[in-house]
Amino acid sequence: MTSHVPNEARVIPLRPQATRPEARPAASPVPPERRPPTVREPLWRDLVGDVLRRERLEQERTLKEVAESARISMPYLSEVERGRKEASSEVLAAAAGALGLGLGDLLARAQGELIRLTSRHTGAGAGRGTSGARFDGMCLAA
Repeated sequence: MTSHVPNEARVIPLRPQATRPEARPAASPVPPERRPPTVREPLWRDLVGDVLRRERLEQERTLKEVAESARISMPYLSEVERGRKEASSEVLAAAAGALGLGLGDLLARAQGELIRLTSRHTGAGAGRGTSGARFDGMCLAA
């Protein structure tokens, strides 16, 4: 009455065995002391959060004061400042406005911080005060 099905999965290869490329010989590994240091690019949300927090602290204002003025929740503003949340442009504009900044001011400061951090790690712009590239604008993708 009950049929017994073996406990096996049927494997269907995605590529026939005959068309598999030949294995290439592995390159000799680079010793750890000769590898360039890996640097993690800063995240935009971290940079923006740092700018917001720095400005709030410079104004000697509490998180509660700024959140109420911006009409966003205090826990959410805290998360944005710590780089835990990717805030919308509306939230960023409200937080910036509560601090007396425009959205452009906030983003320009974050961009300056990004350039400063990345040029320090890459060595670009040494002696020039900026990264090697000149940026006259900013583009954000959502």
